[in-house]
Amino acid sequence: MAHFEVIEHEGQKFIRCVINNEAVRAESGALHYYRGNIEMKSQAPSAGGLLKAFVSGESAFKPTYTGSGEIYFGPPMFGEYVVLPLNGEEWILDQGAYVCSDIGIEVSAKRNKAITGLAGGEGLFQTSVKGQGTVVMKAPGKVQRIDMQGERLAVDGSFAVARSANLNYSVRKATKSLIGSMTSGEGWLNVFEGQGTVLLAPVPNLYMSLVSTIASSMIPTHGQAKQPNPLSLVAANPMGCVIAIAVFVLLGICGVGAWIVQSVM
Repeated sequence: MAHFEVIEHEGQKFIRCVINNEAVRAESGALHYYRGNIEMKSQAPSAGGLLKAFVSGESAFKPTYTGSGEIYFGPPMFGEYVVLPLNGEEWILDQGAYVCSDIGIEVSAKRNKAITGLAGGEGLFQTSVKGQGTVVMKAPGKVQRIDMQGERLAVDGSFAVARSANLNYSVRKATKSLIGSMTSGEGWLNVFEGQGTVLLAPVPNLYMSLVSTIASSMIPTHGQAKQPNPLSLVAANPMGCVIAIAVFVLLGICGVGAWIVQSVM
């Protein structure tokens, strides 16, 4: 089977995959570069595969790479890449987490219960991976592995990036009463029960947190839009500003002309 490892450069991470007369599959657009005697193919999916890709949020086209050499998958990012070996079992991944895998891994879609998927923030469908080989997925931060032995794990948020398919996943109120859940400030919790494993990314990468903080600071709050900087508007679209000023001046001239005519008459 192929060998996958995480490479870090300048604080950013990407995946190095080594194959020797083997084949791997990857998400569309995941290729960074490759070297060696490698052939890349991208075949149109079946109708069923197209539907599964649509509902799971993954790309319908997953190129395959066959031959011998090194393949680098990305894009390089400040988040984390997780190398997950499978021995015939099935895992459920967060939407958009799948990056690449051995050719023997089947990538499909898993349907959640309607209320669970919508209220829990995971969506009605998630990506399912199963088979023999290795799967590479991405996460916003360092992954914490929690092996469950029949107990319950309650998570406030959707930072469970992967879980064993045999675990029971549901969404429940933080307390027994609706008022108690609302006043507790927690609302709804993602709950995992049974025997299996959950991979959590409770703390995003520091650089990703900074980017998120900067982006959120630019979003209007309390329903009021921030006033744009006039200079930034001119710099962003100078021709549009020139046209707007010309129209404004033309309307002003027409208005003055109409006032003069009315005064004379």
